[in-house]
Amino acid sequence: MTAAADQSNFPTMIIPRGTDIRVNQSGQLSIKTPGNLVIQNSGVYSELESTNGSIRIEENVVVEAVSIKAAQACFIQGTVTAWRVHAKRITLEDRAKAFIMLQESETLELSKSSRLVGNFANEKELFLMMGKFTSQLKELPGSVDMTSPTALADSRPATHAIPAAPEPDLLRAAQTILEREVARPELAAPEAEALREVLFALRERNVARVGVIWRDAFSEVKSPSDAVRQAHDYLERYFAR
Repeated sequence: MTAAADQSNFPTMIIPRGTDIRVNQSGQLSIKTPGNLVIQNSGVYSELESTNGSIRIEENVVVEAVSIKAAQACFIQGTVTAWRVHAKRITLEDRAKAFIMLQESETLELSKSSRLVGNFANEKELFLMMGKFTSQLKELPGSVDMTSPTALADSRPATHAIPAAPEPDLLRAAQTILEREVARPELAAPEAEALREVLFALRERNVARVGVIWRDAFSEVKSPSDAVRQAHDYLERYFAR
């Protein structure tokens, strides 16, 4: 088989004129392009922007981004976690999931099987809502019933030893572990998605949200690695104080 025939088996990547691709200090990719942008690879991004066209997140793709901005539409088929999404139209197609804190659009379309979490109009609306329910946020981790056994707890060996971490750094230690673990290729998409939710809350220092979601998220991991168990125990120790 010739080299030309070998190359024909691979898709061609075209970067249009005017496209700006950068990597920030945290290793997050930013893509700004004048035309349509289609994301087919899961990953953590800083900014995704189409200045004149639309953005599509394809099925089974898990994207975490600080900002997603499209001049026309943002179509979500997979899973998106973002601080801000701005587009004329945001469409969640069948089985799509979107965790969006600030949603700026003229039209929002949801299929019956999609799921949208968040959806504040701006920072002021978010701060006012959080301010009204400060006491509920403080009480939430203790009031939610999380006493039922989880798959992670059931699968943990009784002799498993966890290296000690200074008490004030338990959340940071758990975050450091999850930064590595969510990138493991052997994690199934739902498992990686669940851990990313916890990681996103840890990055934002949203302790109240971490306290609500972390047990359920870790229970999604059917065969946790030693590192995942370690992160689980760090969070267990933090919220048991």
